[in-house]
Amino acid sequence: MISTHELTGMVLAGGEGRRMGGRDKGLEPFAGLPLVGHVVTRLEGRVAELLINANRNTDAYQFFADRVIADLVMDGAEGGFKGPLMGIYSGLRAAKTSWLLVVPCDSPALPNDLVARMVEGIGDHDIAVAFDGDRLHPVVALIRTSLADDLAAMLAEGERKIDRWYARHAWCKVDMSDCPDAFANLNTEEEKLRLEEALLKPSAKEAR
Repeated sequence: MISTHELTGMVLAGGEGRRMGGRDKGLEPFAGLPLVGHVVTRLEGRVAELLINANRNTDAYQFFADRVIADLVMDGAEGGFKGPLMGIYSGLRAAKTSWLLVVPCDSPALPNDLVARMVEGIGDHDIAVAFDGDRLHPVVALIRTSLADDLAAMLAEGERKIDRWYARHAWCKVDMSDCPDAFANLNTEEEKLRLEEALLKPSAKEAR
């Protein structure tokens, strides 16, 4: 079993937010907090260190993390906004532990027991990926940090597809089919408002 001191948590917030008009999704207000504020509560106290991968607004993100890291620059290329696989690579390099748990900044309803379930589900594998019963969520993943060199080689070849890199290693699905709605990610203003309304709506039991 992977212990807390062997585990680094990282929130991916390094995207351009194109479908939200270029706004920084992690800092979008949602149910009284920035989106990233909801996500970090799933990791706090369950990991040795909490990182946020961000390529802008680093001062704002610093409030929510132990460290904020930007995408690394490879081979003299321009840094920043290179996609989630580059964010994962940057986290693997930055982590001081044997394992890195990655989550996206735009999934505010992730299960509260996410860390425990990912750790329990990985078994003898090197990578574990959340599975909602219908589809995989490749940016909700537990990854052995010793894979950083292999990922560097893939990125140097121009690969940017997460699933192709995972397929090179011993990976497994972690069954989260009991809570598929927890993995809703918000790419547009409409999706954000819809989920916010659903989460804030009192249940039938509370309404009575």
